[in-house]
Amino acid sequence: MSGNSIADKKTFNNVVQYNALMKIAESRMTNRAFVPSYEVPKEHFEMILEAARNAPSGANSQPWHYIVVTDPAVKQKIGDFFIKEQQLRAKLRMGFPTPSYQGMKTAPGLIVILSDFRFIRAFPVLNDGSAMDLRYKRNAEWILLQSVAASTMSAHLAAAALGYAVWWSTAVGQEDIGSQIKPLLGIPDELSLIDIMCFGPPLKPSYKRWKKKLDEIMHWDRFNRKNFMTDADIDSWIKNTRHKVMYRDRSQVD
Repeated sequence: MSGNSIADKKTFNNVVQYNALMKIAESRMTNRAFVPSYEVPKEHFEMILEAARNAPSGANSQPWHYIVVTDPAVKQKIGDFFIKEQQLRAKLRMGFPTPSYQGMKTAPGLIVILSDFRFIRAFPVLNDGSAMDLRYKRNAEWILLQSVAASTMSAHLAAAALGYAVWWSTAVGQEDIGSQIKPLLGIPDELSLIDIMCFGPPLKPSYKRWKKKLDEIMHWDRFNRKNFMTDADIDSWIKNTRHKVMYRDRSQVD
């Protein structure tokens, strides 16, 4: 065995580094109530968004912007927008177990995540309005959303590494909420609100939610049909399981 082969095995088997990453990934737990009196240091916001900045993106387009909101009055207004959305869902009888958004009003860390969908033009598209162009543009939208998700997750992991509990709030995708937040934060019409990230010391201890087992999501060479869910299976999961796994400690899931 050559010296290079031995060196390669050591380089590509850094279990210590992997375990450190997994410790952070497993400690990133959602919490929706934070210690309101805590003040996030400016350098922590910068460290978190430095991690987001280094995420991969399609065509290296980096189609994201992050607005750090520190004004308590603005946080209150943003929280109110989400509470109205919560009330609307109840009125519409969606049957979705929407969480309380009260904690958003006093979250020590609140970052609004924006995306620039104009960067779809930077991906493989024809830009001629043809049927083929529409097919490619649908794929380009997925590329852009995957890019922003990678950046956002990097921010979450950085916050978790600093010891914070994190809240990934995706209801901001509702157009009504976006249209109200945009003028509040001076966001150009061309940009879209994708997410809001809240974080801070948890008011109560965070808990780990239920996760699927590795062999339920991992396939070798071909898709394992035993893990395929039919439409009926998914409908049954939504009816009988979703409410159990969304907000409970995994130890309390049947």
